[in-house]
Amino acid sequence: MSWGFYGRGTELAELNRILARKRWFFARITGRRRIGKTTLIQKALQASEGRRILYMQIPDSAPAGVLSAAADAMDTFGIDPIRFPRPSSLGDLARMVGTLARNGTIVALDEFQYFNRKVLRGFTSHLQAVVDQLSAEADQVPGGVFVLGSLYTDLVALLEDRRAPLFNRTTDRIELEHLDVSSVLSLLQDHADEDPERLLFLWNLFEGVPKFYRDCFEQGVLDTNRQQLLSRMFFGSSSPLRTEAENWFLSELRGRYDVVLKYVARHPGCTNGEVLAHTKSLSRETKEQVGGYLKILIDRYRMVEKRLPIFAKKTARSGRYYIRDNFLRAWLNALANPVSAINFRPEDQLVQMADERLRNAEGYGLERLVGQLYEERSRKGVGSFPLTKQIDGYWDRADTEIDLVALNEDESRIRFGTCKRSSERLAPDLVRFDGHIQRFLNAHRRYQDWTIEKVAIAPHIDDRERSAIERQGYRPEDLTDLTAGL
Repeated sequence: MSWGFYGRGTELAELNRILARKRWFFARITGRRRIGKTTLIQKALQASEGRRILYMQIPDSAPAGVLSAAADAMDTFGIDPIRFPRPSSLGDLARMVGTLARNGTIVALDEFQYFNRKVLRGFTSHLQAVVDQLSAEADQVPGGVFVLGSLYTDLVALLEDRRAPLFNRTTDRIELEHLDVSSVLSLLQDHADEDPERLLFLWNLFEGVPKFYRDCFEQGVLDTNRQQLLSRMFFGSSSPLRTEAENWFLSELRGRYDVVLKYVARHPGCTNGEVLAHTKSLSRETKEQVGGYLKILIDRYRMVEKRLPIFAKKTARSGRYYIRDNFLRAWLNALANPVSAINFRPEDQLVQMADERLRNAEGYGLERLVGQLYEERSRKGVGSFPLTKQIDGYWDRADTEIDLVALNEDESRIRFGTCKRSSERLAPDLVRFDGHIQRFLNAHRRYQDWTIEKVAIAPHIDDRERSAIERQGYRPEDLTDLTAGL
């Protein structure tokens, strides 16, 4: 079976609406690299027969590099050099974009955030004049411009900062998130199987990035065992994902935040104090500002997220830090060091090392996957627990740890969940977990009169384990249960 187009129904419908207007638009599409922004545009244009397109990826370079890339793109897409001379300045490039839009061409400028670089920033002033003129003539302009970006804060600075030339000029905005779990299940049904262990392994590694699943499919390893997939995708000289993180994530950082990123990746749920202590342990004289680094990684690069326990105030000092993206977390936690040693140690030993580290990281990955499944099931009306609040965890200074707290305020139901990578560890731990639930209820007395539900979750739970869990008043749930109906 050939590779299909998975998910993105809502976003594709929105793009089709934009193109169906057949009038001027200036649309913003954001999302992490490899998330499928270009593929989405290509899919939408397939249904728009006769629409010409110019796709150009903006390089992180000086103006000469941008102009060279523009000329190459125009040659590649067959733009007539007589009617549309190649630009010789950033002003020419902006005017060329406008001329093509008037001629009915759809122009896609990828990695648009690089125009926030000081040496390129003048382009946006030139483009402002073009956009304003085309907006005034919108009904007579059959083409339009998509600006695509993967560095969210830089893109926002160009398009939403009140001082920016292009402020308030966009006509449409699309934020491209990861594929949902049901879309991942669909592609696994087509090209592998629905084994819950495979789902956890792949989701913890690739989450909802369609490009990575397709790379595995094209390499013939999407349906193989874990170590075969890791070997082919990361450890060979021609492995497609061997340099992915360094080239597409970490190159932007230029090594400035490595210590902080690696620690957060290897200790999901760490505190500011723990990151600071680790940093100081490496260099007693360090002057690195850990708080400032975390803020930049959260706000500008969106690589780290700060989470609070459910019901906590935004000003609470109980925040914990996590890597937002599964692939980056897996790379820094489990893959980077073994891959870097490939020229010095046997490959099979390094692959085994990476696999063991990934298995350890899948405990937190399971929590994230289960939380997403609960929300997805609620959104689609599947299952017996419709949510009225985002599912989250809970912790306090009394060492209370609850992996998942789910609320149904309409029915006064609250559900507590504990997740274990190994199902054998669930039943023996439930008495201790009862104490965590009781401490939560003591701290939040309004829920003591609600219907209390308790669930124990693992990737797979057999019949014997289910019986042991049920005898302790818990509902067993595994990934087969939680993906049913999706």
